[in-house]
Amino acid sequence: MEKSQERLAVLEKITEYEKNGWFDKDVENDPPGRQIQPGEVDYLRKKLSSKIKTRYAYFLARKFYNKILREGIMVIDGIEGLENFADLKSGAVVTCNHFNAMDSFALQYLYEASKHKKRKFYKVIKEGNYTSFPGFYGQLMRNCYTLPLSSNTQTLKEFVTAVNTLLRRGNFVLVYPEQSMWWNYRKPKPLKRSAFKFAAENDVPVLPVFITMRDTDNLDNDGFPVQAYTIHVGKPIYRDVDLSDMENAENMKKRNYEVWKEIYEKVYGIPLEYERK
Repeated sequence: MEKSQERLAVLEKITEYEKNGWFDKDVENDPPGRQIQPGEVDYLRKKLSSKIKTRYAYFLARKFYNKILREGIMVIDGIEGLENFADLKSGAVVTCNHFNAMDSFALQYLYEASKHKKRKFYKVIKEGNYTSFPGFYGQLMRNCYTLPLSSNTQTLKEFVTAVNTLLRRGNFVLVYPEQSMWWNYRKPKPLKRSAFKFAAENDVPVLPVFITMRDTDNLDNDGFPVQAYTIHVGKPIYRDVDLSDMENAENMKKRNYEVWKEIYEKVYGIPLEYERK
Protein backbone atom coordinates (compact mmCIF):
# COMPACT_ATOMS: atom_id res chain seq x y z
CA MET A 1 0.00 0.00 0.00
CA GLU A 2 1.38 3.39 -0.98
CA LYS A 3 2.06 5.72 1.93
CA SER A 4 0.06 8.93 2.20
CA GLN A 5 1.93 11.94 0.83
CA GLU A 6 0.22 14.09 3.45
CA ARG A 7 1.54 11.91 6.29
CA LEU A 8 5.02 11.83 4.73
CA ALA A 9 4.97 15.62 4.60
CA VAL A 10 4.00 15.74 8.27
CA LEU A 11 6.89 13.43 9.16
CA GLU A 12 9.29 15.64 7.23
CA LYS A 13 7.97 18.66 9.09
CA ILE A 14 8.45 16.88 12.44
CA THR A 15 12.08 16.19 11.55
CA GLU A 16 12.59 19.84 10.56
CA TYR A 17 10.90 21.16 13.71
CA GLU A 18 12.88 18.84 15.96
CA LYS A 19 16.18 19.97 14.43
CA ASN A 20 15.19 23.60 14.96
CA GLY A 21 13.90 23.02 18.49
CA TRP A 22 10.36 24.10 17.56
CA PHE A 23 8.76 21.54 19.85
CA ASP A 24 5.65 23.55 20.68
CA LYS A 25 4.61 24.16 17.06
CA ASP A 26 1.86 22.13 15.43
CA VAL A 27 2.65 20.15 12.29
CA GLU A 28 -0.89 19.39 11.11
CA ASN A 29 -2.81 21.49 8.57
CA ASP A 30 -5.84 21.93 10.80
CA PRO A 31 -8.69 24.18 9.65
CA PRO A 32 -8.62 27.70 11.10
CA GLY A 33 -10.84 28.28 14.10
CA ARG A 34 -12.58 31.34 15.43
CA GLN A 35 -12.15 32.97 18.82
CA ILE A 36 -14.33 31.65 21.65
CA GLN A 37 -16.30 34.48 23.19
CA PRO A 38 -17.00 35.07 26.93
CA GLY A 39 -19.95 33.06 28.20
CA GLU A 40 -19.98 30.80 25.15
CA VAL A 41 -18.67 27.69 26.91
CA ASP A 42 -20.51 26.15 29.85
CA TYR A 43 -17.26 24.88 31.34
CA LEU A 44 -18.86 23.44 34.48
CA ARG A 45 -21.82 21.90 32.62
CA LYS A 46 -24.37 23.73 34.74
CA LYS A 47 -27.06 24.05 32.08
CA LEU A 48 -29.52 21.24 31.42
CA SER A 49 -28.83 21.57 27.69
CA SER A 50 -25.11 21.05 28.33
CA LYS A 51 -25.81 17.92 30.35
CA ILE A 52 -28.04 16.49 27.61
CA LYS A 53 -25.47 17.25 24.91
CA THR A 54 -22.74 15.64 27.00
CA ARG A 55 -24.76 12.48 27.52
CA TYR A 56 -25.51 12.19 23.82
CA ALA A 57 -21.90 12.89 22.86
CA TYR A 58 -20.72 10.18 25.22
CA PHE A 59 -23.20 7.75 23.69
CA LEU A 60 -21.68 8.47 20.26
CA ALA A 61 -18.13 8.36 21.61
CA ARG A 62 -18.74 4.99 23.28
CA LYS A 63 -19.95 3.42 20.05
CA PHE A 64 -16.98 4.83 18.15
CA TYR A 65 -14.52 3.84 20.91
CA ASN A 66 -15.79 0.24 20.95
CA LYS A 67 -15.63 0.11 17.16
CA ILE A 68 -12.01 1.24 16.81
CA LEU A 69 -10.91 -1.19 19.51
CA ARG A 70 -12.90 -4.07 17.98
CA GLU A 71 -11.60 -3.41 14.46
CA GLY A 72 -7.99 -2.90 15.55
CA ILE A 73 -7.90 0.75 14.48
CA MET A 74 -6.67 1.50 17.97
CA VAL A 75 -4.70 -1.19 19.80
CA ILE A 76 -3.88 -1.08 23.51
CA ASP A 77 -1.38 -3.64 24.77
CA GLY A 78 -1.98 -2.79 28.40
CA ILE A 79 -1.46 -0.43 31.32
CA GLU A 80 1.56 -0.32 33.59
CA GLY A 81 1.25 1.42 36.95
CA LEU A 82 -2.55 1.53 37.04
CA GLU A 83 -2.41 1.56 40.84
CA ASN A 84 -0.85 5.02 40.70
CA PHE A 85 -4.10 6.32 39.25
CA ALA A 86 -6.51 4.03 41.10
CA ASP A 87 -5.10 4.95 44.52
CA LEU A 88 -5.45 8.73 44.11
CA LYS A 89 -7.45 10.31 46.94
CA SER A 90 -7.84 13.74 45.38
CA GLY A 91 -8.24 15.46 42.06
CA ALA A 92 -5.17 15.59 39.84
CA VAL A 93 -3.69 17.12 36.74
CA VAL A 94 -3.08 14.21 34.36
CA THR A 95 -0.31 14.79 31.82
CA CYS A 96 0.35 12.76 28.69
CA ASN A 97 2.43 12.90 25.53
CA HIS A 98 0.41 13.98 22.51
CA PHE A 99 1.00 12.05 19.28
CA ASN A 100 -2.38 11.27 17.73
CA ALA A 101 -5.69 13.04 17.30
CA MET A 102 -7.38 10.11 19.04
CA ASP A 103 -4.92 9.45 21.86
CA SER A 104 -7.47 10.88 24.32
CA PHE A 105 -9.41 7.64 23.80
CA ALA A 106 -6.45 5.78 25.29
CA LEU A 107 -6.61 8.12 28.28
CA GLN A 108 -10.34 7.45 28.59
CA TYR A 109 -9.49 3.74 28.61
CA LEU A 110 -7.07 4.41 31.48
CA TYR A 111 -9.59 6.51 33.41
CA GLU A 112 -12.26 3.82 33.16
CA ALA A 113 -9.77 1.16 34.26
CA SER A 114 -9.00 3.25 37.37
CA LYS A 115 -12.66 2.89 38.46
CA HIS A 116 -12.94 6.46 39.73
CA LYS A 117 -16.64 6.54 38.89
CA LYS A 118 -17.56 9.42 41.19
CA ARG A 119 -14.93 11.78 39.78
CA LYS A 120 -15.09 13.03 36.23
CA PHE A 121 -12.31 13.14 33.66
CA TYR A 122 -11.95 16.43 31.76
CA LYS A 123 -9.69 17.18 28.80
CA VAL A 124 -8.10 20.51 27.93
CA ILE A 125 -8.22 21.15 24.18
CA LYS A 126 -7.05 23.97 21.96
CA GLU A 127 -9.44 26.64 20.77
CA GLY A 128 -9.46 25.57 17.12
CA ASN A 129 -10.47 22.02 18.01
CA TYR A 130 -13.56 23.37 19.76
CA THR A 131 -14.63 25.81 17.05
CA SER A 132 -13.53 24.36 13.71
CA PHE A 133 -14.64 20.72 13.61
CA PRO A 134 -18.10 19.96 12.17
CA GLY A 135 -20.19 16.82 12.50
CA PHE A 136 -19.26 13.84 14.66
CA TYR A 137 -15.83 15.03 15.75
CA GLY A 138 -17.24 18.46 16.50
CA GLN A 139 -19.80 16.84 18.80
CA LEU A 140 -17.04 15.14 20.75
CA MET A 141 -14.79 18.20 20.85
CA ARG A 142 -17.51 20.40 22.26
CA ASN A 143 -19.33 18.05 24.59
CA CYS A 144 -17.21 15.19 25.97
CA TYR A 145 -16.11 17.03 29.12
CA THR A 146 -13.72 19.19 27.13
CA LEU A 147 -12.20 22.43 28.41
CA PRO A 148 -11.23 24.61 25.44
CA LEU A 149 -8.53 27.22 25.76
CA SER A 150 -9.26 30.63 24.25
CA SER A 151 -7.33 33.52 22.75
CA ASN A 152 -9.93 35.85 24.31
CA THR A 153 -8.64 37.14 27.66
CA GLN A 154 -12.01 37.08 29.43
CA THR A 155 -12.87 33.59 28.15
CA LEU A 156 -9.45 32.38 29.26
CA LYS A 157 -10.22 33.65 32.77
CA GLU A 158 -13.43 31.60 32.70
CA PHE A 159 -11.37 28.58 31.63
CA VAL A 160 -8.87 29.03 34.47
CA THR A 161 -11.63 29.47 37.06
CA ALA A 162 -13.33 26.31 35.81
CA VAL A 163 -10.14 24.23 35.93
CA ASN A 164 -9.44 25.40 39.48
CA THR A 165 -12.99 24.56 40.54
CA LEU A 166 -12.94 21.11 38.96
CA LEU A 167 -9.62 20.17 40.54
CA ARG A 168 -10.72 21.34 43.98
CA ARG A 169 -13.88 19.25 43.63
CA GLY A 170 -11.71 16.16 43.19
CA ASN A 171 -11.95 15.71 39.42
CA PHE A 172 -9.18 14.89 36.95
CA VAL A 173 -8.04 17.28 34.24
CA LEU A 174 -6.00 16.01 31.31
CA VAL A 175 -3.45 18.48 29.96
CA TYR A 176 -1.00 17.88 27.13
CA PRO A 177 1.94 19.92 28.47
CA GLU A 178 4.00 19.58 25.28
CA GLN A 179 1.39 21.92 23.72
CA SER A 180 1.78 20.46 20.21
CA MET A 181 0.61 17.17 18.68
CA TRP A 182 3.23 15.37 16.56
CA TRP A 183 1.87 12.32 14.75
CA ASN A 184 3.36 9.02 16.00
CA TYR A 185 6.29 10.88 17.58
CA ARG A 186 7.74 8.61 20.23
CA LYS A 187 10.02 10.95 22.16
CA PRO A 188 8.88 13.14 25.04
CA LYS A 189 9.07 16.82 24.10
CA PRO A 190 9.99 19.74 26.40
CA LEU A 191 7.08 20.75 28.62
CA LYS A 192 5.21 23.99 29.25
CA ARG A 193 4.61 25.18 32.80
CA SER A 194 0.85 25.87 32.76
CA ALA A 195 -0.30 22.35 33.65
CA PHE A 196 1.97 22.24 36.65
CA LYS A 197 0.92 25.72 37.76
CA PHE A 198 -2.65 24.41 38.02
CA ALA A 199 -1.48 21.52 40.19
CA ALA A 200 0.67 23.68 42.45
CA GLU A 201 -1.93 26.39 43.01
CA ASN A 202 -4.71 23.91 43.77
CA ASP A 203 -2.55 21.61 45.90
CA VAL A 204 -3.27 18.54 43.81
CA PRO A 205 -0.75 16.07 42.39
CA VAL A 206 0.41 15.69 38.83
CA LEU A 207 -0.12 12.19 37.44
CA PRO A 208 2.49 11.66 34.70
CA VAL A 209 1.30 9.34 31.95
CA PHE A 210 3.50 8.39 29.00
CA ILE A 211 2.30 6.20 26.13
CA THR A 212 4.80 4.09 24.22
CA MET A 213 4.16 2.52 20.83
CA ARG A 214 5.09 -0.48 18.74
CA ASP A 215 4.37 -1.26 15.09
CA THR A 216 1.72 -3.89 14.46
CA ASP A 217 1.44 -5.96 11.28
CA ASN A 218 -1.66 -4.05 10.17
CA LEU A 219 -1.59 -0.88 8.08
CA ASP A 220 -3.75 2.17 8.66
CA ASN A 221 -5.53 4.10 5.91
CA ASP A 222 -2.37 6.11 5.27
CA GLY A 223 -0.24 3.03 4.62
CA PHE A 224 1.65 3.11 7.92
CA PRO A 225 1.70 0.41 10.60
CA VAL A 226 -1.08 0.72 13.17
CA GLN A 227 0.51 1.55 16.51
CA ALA A 228 -0.14 -0.55 19.61
CA TYR A 229 -0.08 1.50 22.80
CA THR A 230 1.21 0.70 26.26
CA ILE A 231 0.01 3.23 28.82
CA HIS A 232 2.59 3.89 31.53
CA VAL A 233 1.37 5.64 34.69
CA GLY A 234 4.06 7.14 36.89
CA LYS A 235 3.76 7.82 40.60
CA PRO A 236 1.90 11.04 41.48
CA ILE A 237 4.08 14.11 41.84
CA TYR A 238 3.12 16.18 44.87
CA ARG A 239 4.01 19.76 45.67
CA ASP A 240 6.80 20.59 48.13
CA VAL A 241 5.39 22.53 51.09
CA ASP A 242 8.61 24.50 51.39
CA LEU A 243 8.39 25.92 47.86
CA SER A 244 6.25 28.69 46.38
CA ASP A 245 3.60 27.94 43.78
CA MET A 246 5.90 29.07 40.98
CA GLU A 247 8.82 27.03 42.32
CA ASN A 248 6.57 24.01 42.70
CA ALA A 249 5.29 24.36 39.14
CA GLU A 250 8.83 24.39 37.82
CA ASN A 251 9.87 21.50 40.05
CA MET A 252 6.84 19.39 39.07
CA LYS A 253 7.51 20.10 35.40
CA LYS A 254 11.10 18.89 35.68
CA ARG A 255 10.13 15.78 37.61
CA ASN A 256 7.38 14.96 35.09
CA TYR A 257 9.85 15.20 32.22
CA GLU A 258 12.30 12.95 34.08
CA VAL A 259 9.58 10.31 34.53
CA TRP A 260 8.74 10.42 30.83
CA LYS A 261 12.40 10.28 29.85
CA GLU A 262 13.02 7.28 32.08
CA ILE A 263 10.05 5.40 30.59
CA TYR A 264 11.12 6.26 27.03
CA GLU A 265 14.69 5.06 27.55
CA LYS A 266 13.64 1.89 29.38
CA VAL A 267 10.99 0.80 26.86
CA TYR A 268 12.83 1.67 23.65
CA GLY A 269 16.28 0.79 24.99
CA ILE A 270 17.95 3.94 23.64
CA PRO A 271 19.00 7.25 25.19
CA LEU A 272 16.71 10.22 24.61
CA GLU A 273 18.42 12.42 22.03
CA TYR A 274 17.02 15.07 19.73
CA GLU A 275 18.10 15.78 16.19
CA ARG A 276 19.96 19.08 15.94
CA LYS A 277 21.11 21.24 13.04
